Amino acid sequence: MSDASPPPAAADAETPAPNADQNRSLWGDVRYQLVRSPLFWISSVMVLVILTMAFVPQLWASTPPTARGACDLLNAREKPSAEHWFGYTASGCDMWASVVYGTGKSVIVAILVTIGTVLLGVTLGTLAGYFGGFTDTVISRITDDFFGLPFILGALVFLAIFPDRNIWTITLVLTLFGWTSLTRVMRGSVIATKQADYVDAARAVGAGHFFIIRRHIISNSIAPVVVLATIGLGSFIGAEATLTYLGVGYQRPTVSWGLLVAEGQNLALAGFWHLLVIPASFIVVTVLSFILLGDALRDALDPRHR
Repeated sequence: MSDASPPPAAADAETPAPNADQNRSLWGDVRYQLVRSPLFWISSVMVLVILTMAFVPQLWASTPPTARGACDLLNAREKPSAEHWFGYTASGCDMWASVVYGTGKSVIVAILVTIGTVLLGVTLGTLAGYFGGFTDTVISRITDDFFGLPFILGALVFLAIFPDRNIWTITLVLTLFGWTSLTRVMRGSVIATKQADYVDAARAVGAGHFFIIRRHIISNSIAPVVVLATIGLGSFIGAEATLTYLGVGYQRPTVSWGLLVAEGQNLALAGFWHLLVIPASFIVVTVLSFILLGDALRDALDPRHR
């Protein structure tokens, strides 16, 4: 009598191979999508260059424009040349060194504001979305009140109150007016997440509110906030430069992109185009870099964009 059992090779052929895509977690899938995204790599390199300029400017320009003897009025407004590709500022400082050392003032403020707005937005949005009821009503009404204040106008008025405008005062004011969008996004995400089966299962076994929020709610709701915060970081860089340009941000002798733009706006019409175009270009490229990085994160976190 012959053996009717299939040969081992045939049995293995009929068994479907495990799908690696199904075994990845949410953030594992995000990493997988980002590694395959050219937009992510391009924007990441641009952001890395900007961050090194902000935190290690010596790698890009050895002499800061505020150093003794770094500026010479004889070179004031000199246009770009073969020896100095970016020319000189209105004060006779090297334009390249000025924009490099001015990067830190804008980027550090934007990072601090982003951290502050994320902490506020995640905390308030989680409380409003998870507990609902009276807590949600109070937080939502406060958020609506701040939404009614124009961002730049409100920051302009509040910064004018401070006699000394530095990194901390600018960060405080921008954080005060910048947390509302993150709060609303986090609230909506938490409301959707708390209805999931695994949250009901955690409640059924007696898990407390703090454990559920820490273990399930925040980790599964924060993805849209990460995307919005990355894009917002670039917006805060532009906001700081705008406020400085309007005269309520950094003041001399601080080196800042907004101050360079303010100094070059009138001289550009006189033929010294580089005094305005170069610092403005750095602002545009920096903001665009963080927006592109946010778009890459959005595409990786949202399967509908793939």
